[in-house]
Amino acid sequence: MSVVTNTTTIGAIEAPSRRNTELLLLAFAVVITIFAYANAGLSIDGELPPGMFTYGLGLAVLAGIAHFVVRRYAKYSDPLLLPIATLLNGLGLVLIWRLDQSERLQNLAKRQFGAFSESSPRQMMYTALAIALFAVVLLVLKDHRVLQRFTYISMAASLVLLILPVIPGLGADVFGAKIWISVGGFSIQPGEFAKIVIAVFFAGYLMVKRDALALASRRFMGLYLPRGRDLGPILMIWAMSLLVLVFENDLGTSLLFFGMFVIMLYVATERTSWIVIGLLMSVGGATVVGATASHVKARVTAWLDPFACYQKSGACEQVGQSIMSFGSGGVLGTGWGQGNSDLIGFAANSDFIFSTVGEELGLAGVMAFLLLYGLIIERGVRTALAARDPFGKLFAIGLSGAFALQIFVVAGGVMGLIPLTGMTMPFLASGGSSVLANWILIAILIRISDTARRPAPAPAPSPDSEMTQVVRPS
Repeated sequence: MSVVTNTTTIGAIEAPSRRNTELLLLAFAVVITIFAYANAGLSIDGELPPGMFTYGLGLAVLAGIAHFVVRRYAKYSDPLLLPIATLLNGLGLVLIWRLDQSERLQNLAKRQFGAFSESSPRQMMYTALAIALFAVVLLVLKDHRVLQRFTYISMAASLVLLILPVIPGLGADVFGAKIWISVGGFSIQPGEFAKIVIAVFFAGYLMVKRDALALASRRFMGLYLPRGRDLGPILMIWAMSLLVLVFENDLGTSLLFFGMFVIMLYVATERTSWIVIGLLMSVGGATVVGATASHVKARVTAWLDPFACYQKSGACEQVGQSIMSFGSGGVLGTGWGQGNSDLIGFAANSDFIFSTVGEELGLAGVMAFLLLYGLIIERGVRTALAARDPFGKLFAIGLSGAFALQIFVVAGGVMGLIPLTGMTMPFLASGGSSVLANWILIAILIRISDTARRPAPAPAPSPDSEMTQVVRPS
């Protein structure tokens, strides 16, 4: 007697995409920004801003487009990155609009330039362009591993981007730092895009060379020191960061550039010695340049005692006003539109826009913003841990590390923790280069997380998988 038993192959359970969670969080982010806009208008003019509903509708449409692209082309990506970026960008637009209403800034612009132009409409245009670029990146970049092919091309491209601001006739000196170029009447900050391009090179290079860089020649004071010939890469990157610092007077980009490489080097090799060597080299280089370069020296002097040279140096006045803004904000702040951070001048629309947060939203608001930034960094690190390929791991940790370093140097500079760097606060400060570059960064992290979380395809069934014959003796 024979018995035939049927066994049907069951496919793998599909992982949840979490897109509905993302949509709900996006709606929450839009509501918060509209509420903040209404609050600022009521505080300044005693009535709702005339363009509040148009602004809210525009932000909702942009967020909806970004969500549709993610739902369609990055179904399994992290559900928090897009809502947090949208919330930060929306609140940044509110802060810029609030500063545009300042009579002090309007009068200052009229005295110096003969006219005043609001920054918030221009920033809204840059946001729309950034969302469009965000969608293009997700549409074109189907797999982040494709970027590994351009390892050395990206190195050349990043060097070009870093050199552009020092070219005569092309670079522009803004607040003492040569980090801008002027093209067709628009100012572009190439360093914002260079941090993404150079991360491609670092990830590709370290993936190939990590075994050699992890080798140690001797142990000294508990640290495994690398071999002499393996110090070449870090010496080259250190020299390049010093050149940026010397010729462009840009402390922020120099710290970001070198710090990102050290972070990725540590992750690739798991050698604590690289962190120690990197810190010693960065401190040594900054000390030498700070003592010789006049622009950097002025910022270090302002950091050490801003009130000692308050009446003599513009850098000291800015740092002093910023510290007083944070102090007057207290725990809960003065309220939207009720602060005096516009006394800082035009810098209130750059890295010092965080001083407006400290004064008008207080310590609670500062911690909330830092928590949002910290969540982006945490999701980036989680994406790096989940990535299945070494290039994706290093690339994600490099982008997350660069983002974290930028937050640290900007927030630390305006709070007096470290010298001023001149970098822009991501998503908050006015400027097209910053918002474009950071939306590209978010798009790449979303692509890597989608690849990491996407279920592996089920193996093709064998001819005998649908029905297995079991013959039992009678």
